[in-house]
Amino acid sequence: LPTIFNDFFNDDCFPMRSTTVPAINVKEFDKEFVIELAVPGMTKEDFRVHVNDKDQLVVSVEKRQENNEAAKFLRREFNYTRFEQTLLLPDNIDREAITAKAKHGVLKIKLPKLANSPEKEPTRVIEIQ
Repeated sequence: LPTIFNDFFNDDCFPMRSTTVPAINVKEFDKEFVIELAVPGMTKEDFRVHVNDKDQLVVSVEKRQENNEAAKFLRREFNYTRFEQTLLLPDNIDREAITAKAKHGVLKIKLPKLANSPEKEPTRVIEIQ
């Protein structure tokens, strides 16, 4: 009987999935940047968001699923999830006003821009001599 299950649950029928990285959107508005991560099944307790000493925004997700069943697993791929994304913050971000909210499997991080941030210089071509 185990060989039947091993043959059925082999990598041809169910290929091994590599660690998946959540899809991420980064949007820029006049007064803020918004980062969205698609992380279905995660709750706000599964996240950690902080700014590190290198001025980077670090988003970590960790979820461990406990198994109370007395079953012997022939294959198990979804009992533990861990992910970390690091993003360099632009200079014009108000680091004290960053907020994050998790709702319906989407983590949304708002990065407000500083009110007195310098305007970007227009692109210019440099003449080569």
